[in-house]
Amino acid sequence: MKYALIGCGRIATNHMKAAVNNKLKIAAVCDVLPEKMEELLAKHDLQNDDSIKRYEDYKKMIEEIKPELVSIATESGIHAEIALYCIEKGVNLIIEKPMAMSIEDADKIIKLSEEKGVKVSACHQNRFNVAIQQLRQAVESGRFGKLSHGSIHVRWNRNEGYYTQAPWRGTWAQDGGALMNQCIHGIDLLRWMMGDEIEEIYGATRQQFHDYLEAEDVGMAVVKFKNGAIGTIEGTTNVYPKNLEETLYIFGENGTVKIGGTSTNNIDVWDFADETEADSKNKGLKEETSNVYGNGHTSLFADVIDAIENDRKPYVDAVAGRNALEVVLSIYKSQKTGKSVKLPLKDFASIDMNGEF
Repeated sequence: MKYALIGCGRIATNHMKAAVNNKLKIAAVCDVLPEKMEELLAKHDLQNDDSIKRYEDYKKMIEEIKPELVSIATESGIHAEIALYCIEKGVNLIIEKPMAMSIEDADKIIKLSEEKGVKVSACHQNRFNVAIQQLRQAVESGRFGKLSHGSIHVRWNRNEGYYTQAPWRGTWAQDGGALMNQCIHGIDLLRWMMGDEIEEIYGATRQQFHDYLEAEDVGMAVVKFKNGAIGTIEGTTNVYPKNLEETLYIFGENGTVKIGGTSTNNIDVWDFADETEADSKNKGLKEETSNVYGNGHTSLFADVIDAIENDRKPYVDAVAGRNALEVVLSIYKSQKTGKSVKLPLKDFASIDMNGEF
């Protein structure tokens, strides 16, 4: 399958690794900075592969290469623009999180992809973590009984160097803050596990230490799910001196699970009323990862390839991407208005937060 990558920055290496692992034909890479393309290809020993074309204009690349699958790993503010162009051209997509920066653009991506018969996957790769897959099976088989509450805690560190190396980070137009960038994977998992359907969100965000940014460095929220369960969200880039944890808790009448590690990749607690010997393998499970992004990109790519070949929805589809975005934007809107926000969220964008801090 002919593959191309748009955007060759920090996260792109995970996409390239996943493409290689899935034996995709890497036809082209695209970035406005030629040196970024060369750095990325060199990381994967592909710098001398002349069959991989280099482009600075993604539209020209799509026209000339006609790839079957593209991943978009640019700054977040142009995800939607690129996605809509590619979908119009019939190209299947993997879009890095967040899928878009506004509900309007997310809805456009979903609608157009359905009209064009194009597969779109939001890159929430942590859904493929071994620990998360085990938890999902427990949720789907009803082992928790009635869900009581759940929470996600993303306690990370991002210093000034992280932002100066890519000045678009921490801006409302191109990135958003800690919740949109660092915490959206965990938010995706919480919403997915707790039943997806949300009634209302109340949130508060602050900019405590990163006064050189536009956006927040800490955010908290309470989420009321339609099934009666409650969720809490805590996300920050203020933890001293380095990343501490990304931890997901799910509590039900017959079960308690805590997924920990740096990127929800370990099972710290696994207790169920109907426990069997098979559960022993999950107690203390640790999935080794080489970085905070985990191992999920390769599995996500494999799923999207299969979805294209068998004409089915990807496991993490565009609606999943919209759902995670909707939670973040609802927290932002709650901060801006000082009121709780009823879902579904009709119309809000990250740039509506301009001047908040």
